[in-house]
Amino acid sequence: MTDTVRIGCFAAFWGDTRTALRDILDGAQVDYLVADYLSEITMALLARARATDPDGGFIADFLTTVTPALPEIAARGIRVVVNAGGLNPAAAARATRAAVAEAGLSLTVAAVEGDDLLARRGELCAGATDMVTGAPVPTAPVSLNAYLGARPIAVALGAGADIVITGRCVDAAVVLGPLLHEFGWADDDHDLLSAGSLVGHIVECGTQCTGGNVTDWEDVPGWERMGYPVAECFPDGTAVITKPAGTGGLVTPAGVGEQVLYEIADPGAYLMPDVSCDWRDIALTQDGPDRVRVSGARGGPPTTTFKATATSTAGFRALTTAMFAGVGAAGKARRTGEALVTRVERLIAEAGFGPLSESSVEVVGAGDIVGHKAEPAATEAVVKIGVRHPEKAALEYFSAEFASFALVAQGMTGVSGGRPRVAPVIEVHHLLVDKAGTPVRVLLDGDRALDVPVAPGDPAAVRSTPLLPEAPVPASGGPTVSVPLHRIATARSGDKGNLANIGVLARRPEYVTALVEQVSAARVAEHFAHVHPSGVRRWALPGLHAINIVLDDVLGGTGGTSTLRFDPQGKSYGAMLLAMPVEVPASWVS
Repeated sequence: MTDTVRIGCFAAFWGDTRTALRDILDGAQVDYLVADYLSEITMALLARARATDPDGGFIADFLTTVTPALPEIAARGIRVVVNAGGLNPAAAARATRAAVAEAGLSLTVAAVEGDDLLARRGELCAGATDMVTGAPVPTAPVSLNAYLGARPIAVALGAGADIVITGRCVDAAVVLGPLLHEFGWADDDHDLLSAGSLVGHIVECGTQCTGGNVTDWEDVPGWERMGYPVAECFPDGTAVITKPAGTGGLVTPAGVGEQVLYEIADPGAYLMPDVSCDWRDIALTQDGPDRVRVSGARGGPPTTTFKATATSTAGFRALTTAMFAGVGAAGKARRTGEALVTRVERLIAEAGFGPLSESSVEVVGAGDIVGHKAEPAATEAVVKIGVRHPEKAALEYFSAEFASFALVAQGMTGVSGGRPRVAPVIEVHHLLVDKAGTPVRVLLDGDRALDVPVAPGDPAAVRSTPLLPEAPVPASGGPTVSVPLHRIATARSGDKGNLANIGVLARRPEYVTALVEQVSAARVAEHFAHVHPSGVRRWALPGLHAINIVLDDVLGGTGGTSTLRFDPQGKSYGAMLLAMPVEVPASWVS
């Protein structure tokens, strides 16, 4: 067993920069290179790609990025683990083996299979309901994939794989898999598995833990060459998060803490295929410049099910934007959007089509996004107009009619994309499938298959922990002042389907009382009334002096490929919440 495993993450999504891999190789010593290319939106897009090309459906960007570095990776003995397989890991592995051969190298490439459940859609989707919304799951999805865990990756590495390519797995698995292999962690080492999952969760979004996307963005140097994360991991489950030498960014407990809260719900029962994670009492400490030590994760047995994602087509949508400036900008922007929708409704009715399924007009600069109207004073505005319809031909009227408004609305400009493109709406649905009925295997160099025994899980596994109750605000014993929340807290937000989460972290431990008492579910619901949350839930994370908030049904669809919202993934919600006024002791801000 080794005493340290160093893992560098070089990509956080499909389309990420190709330069991070070189920066890691030049500025850090690593044992593994990992990348997380898959999101729910990405899986939906790959389903469209595979529908037109049976040999497609994987992330070709991986090969474009890694191929030039293969000789150095081989010479340094670095192993690679990525989920670039998407919907076709076997094809991705074949393409990778071809690149390895072309480079004159001898590297073993493995593919992990078993996540693709499309052949079982009739069995699994009949009568199933979405685990988030409760709505029926479509019976004929175009893709259906389980979120696999880390054990198959560990098996592949143990069998000698130098490069492991998975399909759909949980994001953290590309990090946890190497740790299982290197440290020999067992399936019932729940605290260790939770700790490894936490490290994977922190680094899988690339620069979001090294200074990117942070509240205090002004303090972060080197945006032009942000360093991607390197995790130094130890057998006891602790880790240090850092970045390559010579790169920009800033690694601090505040920035890493924001990433811990990104896109999670219940922090005491964050369910992974390998473990039920409890991160409520984790600790983040500065361990030197651009070094943050992570400790304190706890875990319990996993559930007996995999989460699975089904994608299905549901009509078509089209979106476009235009800019206005000067006197009356916001008013003209709004009238343009509303008039275009009205015109299209009339034209498609005259053509014999049914009405639009949905329309959306949002004026950026007039308060539509943040929910606080500012139209009378707005002299710069961008209008976003979106429409949905079951038939593509109906939305072609929208595409054709948009440009003509440049001759109607004074000052309409900033149109750079031409006519709006009509695209299929792909909805994303979530369901649970039994692990026992979901076989997983590893294919080594395309001709040797290894069955992977997956831990069955515990029917009594913890699935939720208590919500943070609403707390009355006590009478102050001294002078107070009203300040924006960002004076005492930082925040990070993200999405899961039609839910948005906002993690709020106190800038100082004593400030957390104000978060608990004043950033209440009721006040959050009022602050976001313009997006109509059906509910607001909160949990406490004492270790981080933080709370995590989930807003239900606020993103206007089942995922980023179905909504008409300008912010389809809740990325701006954290910053919006930081504008909320809170009453604090005057001594806190003096």
